[in-house]
Amino acid sequence: MAVVNTALARDELLSRFTQGLVTRTLAHVAEEARLDGESLKEVVERYEIDYAWHVLGSARTREATLSVLATRLGRPVDAAHKLWVNDMLEAAAAQQPTDALMSFDNDVPEQLGHLLSARFDAHAGPMAETA
Repeated sequence: MAVVNTALARDELLSRFTQGLVTRTLAHVAEEARLDGESLKEVVERYEIDYAWHVLGSARTREATLSVLATRLGRPVDAAHKLWVNDMLEAAAAQQPTDALMSFDNDVPEQLGHLLSARFDAHAGPMAETA
């Protein structure tokens, strides 16, 4: 029963997380650049835009999320927390269309840190569950 509950919790958190991601297509970014009088190269450099799966799968995003989570929890993250963060970021990255773009200034660490800290606070004590 705990495995089913954990899987449902993970799927529900993943759904809430991915719904909050801000992604755009290359065509949309290019149109915004054109309207702003910038080249696509300038926009990509200024906003540090990359494929969504790359942003979500980066060590930078993972480390920032772990930092936010530790701050929200008021204690260092443990191995179970790290597993949840890795799993959520990997699963979200896998769900992204290959042409979806996002920038590193998205609030991914804050979004995921908030969702996971609420989950961990709701299940106070050692997190024996795995993702």
